[in-house]
Amino acid sequence: MSMFPNTNRQYPMTYEAEGAGSTAITAFFNAVYAWMAAGLALTAVVAWFVSTQPALQQVFLGGPVMWICVIAEFALVITVASAVQRLSASAATALFLLYAALNGLTLSAIFLLYAHAVLAGAFIVSAGMFGAMSVYGHVTHRDLTRFGSLLFMALIGVVLASVVSIFWQNSMLSTIMNYVGVLVFVGLTAYDTQRLRQLAIATQGNAAMAARYSVNGALSLYLDFLNLFLFLVQIMSDRRR
Repeated sequence: MSMFPNTNRQYPMTYEAEGAGSTAITAFFNAVYAWMAAGLALTAVVAWFVSTQPALQQVFLGGPVMWICVIAEFALVITVASAVQRLSASAATALFLLYAALNGLTLSAIFLLYAHAVLAGAFIVSAGMFGAMSVYGHVTHRDLTRFGSLLFMALIGVVLASVVSIFWQNSMLSTIMNYVGVLVFVGLTAYDTQRLRQLAIATQGNAAMAARYSVNGALSLYLDFLNLFLFLVQIMSDRRR
């Protein structure tokens, strides 16, 4: 349940190089990164715990329960992304954390499929790439808006290729898809960070709306990081074979 279209593509971004006090932007991103980190930590803890419990693995890693969780995750992502104007910050936070926990259930298999050294290495590389591109999105004066539609189309292509690979096992397709996936989510990290900076500017006079968008933004960056990590896991695992 990792490769979802990223959230918030429906919100247009008007680029402004300046225009908001650094305090407002800092406070907004402190909330975004804090909730993102909380979501990733919750996903990791739940995934690890389920991977250590054979009884839970039988329940969540096969059969109808797995599909119920996947459908619930889709519903939660759509709800948090589309209802930002209506949900309170506390409701959005609760739904985001529920999504992160469900994602941990469905992703627990990675602890069984991949060596811990691969997971640790992929996490470190993901953190470095994500951090670098998020900083770039913060500081660049280049308008990344025009890349948004291209990245979204590339993301749709990756999702479709993933579906095809389920029915047509092809190592070359999988390898290409993994590297393209990394490039897509590296680009989305910079794009989403710049977009969130503009939301920080736009909501600096409205604390309630800023709180809502900070949770919404945390979900976007959470998905960027998690998908980047999963693609790198597959690349690094292939190299160790």
